[in-house]
Amino acid sequence: MDWQALALSLKLALATMLVLVALGMPVAYWLAFSKRRWKPIIEALVALPLVLPPTVLGFYVLLALGPSSPLGALCERIFGHRLPFTFSGLLVASVLYSLPFAVQPFSAAFASVDPRILEASACSGAGRWKTFFRLILPLSWAGVLTGLVLSFAHTLGEFGVVLMVGGNIPGATRTVSIAIYDQVQSLDYSAAMRTSGLLLGISFIVLVLTYSLRKVRLFP
Repeated sequence: MDWQALALSLKLALATMLVLVALGMPVAYWLAFSKRRWKPIIEALVALPLVLPPTVLGFYVLLALGPSSPLGALCERIFGHRLPFTFSGLLVASVLYSLPFAVQPFSAAFASVDPRILEASACSGAGRWKTFFRLILPLSWAGVLTGLVLSFAHTLGEFGVVLMVGGNIPGATRTVSIAIYDQVQSLDYSAAMRTSGLLLGISFIVLVLTYSLRKVRLFP
């Protein structure tokens, strides 16, 4: 069992989920309530990772983060090192790859809030931030939880993007999916079976807990 690869995958999935809380919620809020004509363009960009092959997305991310690109050069000055084939680069790629798995449930949950409640809040003088944290977010907690879990589970098992952007560096970018691939390539099927079974069990338990919590009323 490659515990180091599993620990790295869990770290990457948790970090991606936390970043998507900060980045995904504002995007989801805008998508839920904006009436801009060009909103379908943003929706398409957010959903693009759902239909784009992971290797294609990984290739473009690799080019964008490379030292020859303006973005890559800027990131190198900010972080002090190149992002490709590092954990930071993996995190950037994972956030982009899992973005729709967080934003779409967030947005659907925000949009499902009764408009009359929002109108009443506005009439009472509450600002957008106060309305969001006191009304929209509590009423949307099930959708938010779904988005967080889906982004976590999706990142935990990603392969193509990880391989393209991070490669296979033990302790740095070698995730559990890469470890399984290496075990199969070396014909060590018993090790691959154990690692795959553990990953399957973790994913199943996370989903069971999520669906169980969604039935619990956290707010009266």
